[in-house]
Amino acid sequence: MSARNEFLLGLLGAALLVLLALSAPWLRFVLTVALAKGLAVLGILLLLRAGQVSFGHALFVALAAYAAAFLAPLLPEVALLLPAAALVAALGGLVAGLFVMRYRDIFFGMLNLALSMVFYSLLEKLYGLTHGTDGIRLPLPRVLGLTLEGAAYEWVLFALALSFAFGFAALVRLWLAAPLGQALSGIKTREARLEFMGVPARRVLLAAYILSALMAGCGGALVALTSRHVTPALAYWTASGELVFIAILGGAGSVLGAFLGAVVYELTRVYAAATIADAWQLILGTVLLLVILFAPGGLVGMLRGLLHRRPTPAKAGERPA
Repeated sequence: MSARNEFLLGLLGAALLVLLALSAPWLRFVLTVALAKGLAVLGILLLLRAGQVSFGHALFVALAAYAAAFLAPLLPEVALLLPAAALVAALGGLVAGLFVMRYRDIFFGMLNLALSMVFYSLLEKLYGLTHGTDGIRLPLPRVLGLTLEGAAYEWVLFALALSFAFGFAALVRLWLAAPLGQALSGIKTREARLEFMGVPARRVLLAAYILSALMAGCGGALVALTSRHVTPALAYWTASGELVFIAILGGAGSVLGAFLGAVVYELTRVYAAATIADAWQLILGTVLLLVILFAPGGLVGMLRGLLHRRPTPAKAGERPA
């Protein structure tokens, strides 16, 4: 899919999300969280270009969410709180990346999972600081000096989530088209050849890792500001598995797939939980199984197939059906 077509589909998708938010106001919360998770999934897709998958990327979502919770009393302004929390996640990505860059494949994925679970354990055990499983409640922050509540506050966060989605999607497209992005593909296929050419593979992957942590941090900060309550569950292994689930569902090779998969996942989960409360996990698992079996390219792959389908011309002497 060309960049132009993907951009047009992104605009169409954004318009549909706005219409959904207008038609059902309670969906504003769901769609904002979906777009926030899409940002974290976009970071996973960036690492997948290098053939590496992080099974612990919820670490950076939780890191930013708790940074927002701790900083909220000191910086009660969304315009300051959100970038500060995202920066904390990026710094965490730098520290973790310096350690995990020495490993590849399953070791890379499992080390990320281990770091995430260590952070989860700390959040649970340090009750005096984090309030354990009770979590931390965020005070209502101001928006450009204004105190907004209810629908006005939700619309601001929804607009921020949409803006970040478009901004980071464009950045990742440019990143992948640049030499750094081309080098990521080289890590997946011939890392030794990159080193012989003088390209430091670890530094290339570390840069992508920090960017992925920054995007996950933006998503985590948005989740914290939207729900205004953070708990250690944000760093649990199931939260990281959820992000990988969304990446597969949307399509692992597409920027658009990160957000399409996140929106479909959240809407499916909400409606499945409302309809069959005891079996919504079964419904989600069935959806993923069907996608893997019949649409290996994910939802974006199905969309591409529909867009590129052309009616076959009738042979000579035959009437068109």
